Amino acid sequence: MKKVIFAAIYIRSYETGMKIFELSGRSGMKELNSVINHLELGADAFTKEKIGQEMIDRLCKTLNDFKEFMKEYGVEEYRVCATSALREVKNTRILVEQIKVRTGFQIEILSNSEQRFIGYKSIASKWSEFNEVIKKGTAIIDVGGGSIQVSLFDKDSLITTQNIKLGSLRIRETLSALENRTTHYGQYIEELISAELAHFKKFYLKDRNIKNIIVTGEFITNLIARTDNNSINGCAGYDEYMKIYDKISRLIPEQAAKKLGVPTENARLILPFAIIYKRFLEIMEAETIWAPNRDLGDGIAYDYAERKQLIKSEHNFEDDIIASAKNIAKRYMSSKNHINMMEELACTLFDVTKKVHGLSKRERLLLRIAVILCDCGKYISMSRSADCAYNIIMATEIIGLSHEEREMVAHVVKFNTEEFEYFEKLCSYTSIGEQEYLIIAKLTSMLRLVNAMDYSNKQKFKNARFTVKEKQLIISVTSNDDIMLEKEKVRENAEFFEEILGILPAVKQKKSI
Repeated sequence: MKKVIFAAIYIRSYETGMKIFELSGRSGMKELNSVINHLELGADAFTKEKIGQEMIDRLCKTLNDFKEFMKEYGVEEYRVCATSALREVKNTRILVEQIKVRTGFQIEILSNSEQRFIGYKSIASKWSEFNEVIKKGTAIIDVGGGSIQVSLFDKDSLITTQNIKLGSLRIRETLSALENRTTHYGQYIEELISAELAHFKKFYLKDRNIKNIIVTGEFITNLIARTDNNSINGCAGYDEYMKIYDKISRLIPEQAAKKLGVPTENARLILPFAIIYKRFLEIMEAETIWAPNRDLGDGIAYDYAERKQLIKSEHNFEDDIIASAKNIAKRYMSSKNHINMMEELACTLFDVTKKVHGLSKRERLLLRIAVILCDCGKYISMSRSADCAYNIIMATEIIGLSHEEREMVAHVVKFNTEEFEYFEKLCSYTSIGEQEYLIIAKLTSMLRLVNAMDYSNKQKFKNARFTVKEKQLIISVTSNDDIMLEKEKVRENAEFFEEILGILPAVKQKKSI
């Protein structure tokens, strides 16, 4: 049985850490060691929008120390990921290049949706507990230094995920002027958090019945485990957590850090973290808060092992991405029957023409998302629906997709009804590269074709079959319906499909007896 020694290195707003795992199909994820250096990169990032040279020097020293540690364990594969501390500064590319030259590490800057999806995977790596918990209404709350991600589940299905720009370090920096001037510092933190959560509750909670809150991070795990002897598997009930919070809120930061086993330099982050969890429990009226003791390092390792097929997940993460897209479509009142028909046709078309287009399973997912979101712009404007759909997609996070993937989906949806733009024009105002452009072109040709096949929105092609024969794509449909409109629309899009994929679509109708 194949096994890999893997190092997951993560650079967050308030800490840089590394976890070393043995990954195999037999033993799953076996953690061998971990190390954390508490570097507050976010203190510079969120106030100055740059990271100072002194902090970069410390980060490079930490990473070089990690390299020596990796040699001791015989690490074969690794991944280095950074979050908002490097993502939100002005000099990101300069920093990434400097770190590469000084350490040899190529840092991957995660988009917010990628970061939260990996964090979500870190929780799901505790398979039995996770699958059991999300059977009831559940919120996953990932609190970072720069922002909070809230993902809502209902009956195992992801309903929505939203990002709130109010992380623990950002809160502390925003209120730093008040911290030493008042004895009511906690009250001001709570007011700041409550103002943001009021909007979240109004738009996304409504009649949702949230029973469980799952939270991530070292602080919350220590908060529950070290202050409450009755907690089981990192769980605490509503009343239990409020007692824990009451104890911690009465301590000065240094006392709280000592009690929780948190480094003194991070002591001032404890109260913002604790208040965030408290307010979410209160506004959601949840019964239980669960801290599964997982962090970004676990998620990075889990994501690698899953992609390399070293472990098999009991949870289908692709379904979560699709569910998230469908809830966006629902919000903008897209036709469910039309979407379902097009999605079925698109998946079949993609699979039948795989040798023609040469795309991967990942691009199949992007096509499904483009199909699901292709009509969302009509909610804003019927006459400018393509532009509106593009803007909606670019402004809406889809958990699990990178920024580049979301931009590809947005362009595919835009070009579904607008004139296709060739590479020279497209790259003149976007950062899209040649490879991404080719993917956009291929997916656009497929979306246009399946949209034409259900142009009347009456699902006349529900029994359609695709066959590639020499230079033709034969679309066979058995139906007594009048499909003249759909055939004409297929004909209108056939030339573009042939230009991109090299085969010409043609519809053949067979009447049933």
